[in-house]
Amino acid sequence: MSFREITGHGPILQLLSRAVARGALPASLILSGPEGVGKRTTAIALAQALNCERPQPWSEERGARGEEREAPGITACGECAACRRIARGVHADVLTIEPGDTGAIKVDQVREAIERAAYRPFEGKRRAVIVDTADALLPEAQNALLKTLEEPPSASVFVLVTSRPDLLLPTVRSRCHRLRFGPLAEADVANVLIQRYHVPAAAAHATASASDGSIGAALEGRGDETMAAREAAANALQQAAASADPRRRLDAARTLIGGGSDRDELARRLRALASMLRDLGALLSRADDRALANADLKPRLHALLRSFDGDRALRAFSAVDRALAALERNASPKIVADWVALQL
Repeated sequence: MSFREITGHGPILQLLSRAVARGALPASLILSGPEGVGKRTTAIALAQALNCERPQPWSEERGARGEEREAPGITACGECAACRRIARGVHADVLTIEPGDTGAIKVDQVREAIERAAYRPFEGKRRAVIVDTADALLPEAQNALLKTLEEPPSASVFVLVTSRPDLLLPTVRSRCHRLRFGPLAEADVANVLIQRYHVPAAAAHATASASDGSIGAALEGRGDETMAAREAAANALQQAAASADPRRRLDAARTLIGGGSDRDELARRLRALASMLRDLGALLSRADDRALANADLKPRLHALLRSFDGDRALRAFSAVDRALAALERNASPKIVADWVALQL
């Protein structure tokens, strides 16, 4: 995958692209940020740009008249033999280290990669060592990396990919240039689901709104489960709006908890509930319909506006946020569902 195919993170991609074009890429990098936002994909695109047989000029920044503000960088073609082998994970000069069956990256894996990186590239222009989930490196494995990160072989680049950079030793972090990835926009997540994974538009936008800007999280929660969670959340809101009687409100809790006490399922329904409450806030502020994550449910949302004014919607959204935090702290799903229903 070339830089131009990656969703979001334009400034980071342009920085890497120009560094490759100028031959100024740091030899040791940390790509940090939330899970599922494209860090590993960027590392692979970087390895392709370094070794592509037909690299192409690329820049997304344009001036007022369309001229490039800076000299363009380069991106991989994505089609040559080297690009295809890197994408399949079989290129001799692109090494990927990742956790084994134990969930850790051991010192032997690191030493093997260091030994291979000491030699000149076999078939490419630059050897790339990608350490995926680098926070899984055991302390002795991190220590084994230190000297190489400080004085890497001239023809090699080390890329550490992590969502938890604070678990890396300070000595490792200090030897690497760090690029911080942020969450993706909901619209970008939805577009990826629609265009690459053929998720129906309604489900894609609903899933994206609960993804925290992570394509990985969206893919885990896409499809029928998301639509079922959304329906349960809408029903719970309607039940809460229908009566102020606490006993009737607990019917909404039963709707949220479903047929059991599955923590993940309740969290999914609470995220769908939060998404709808955000949409109610958007409707109350007369925002453009394109801002709605659940645009296909607009008639049901408008009906709820009779019961949910701005203050009530805001209080309910805050309660859902606190409920999700309580679930993460291992609170009882039933107690959480009952509490939320009484707060709606």
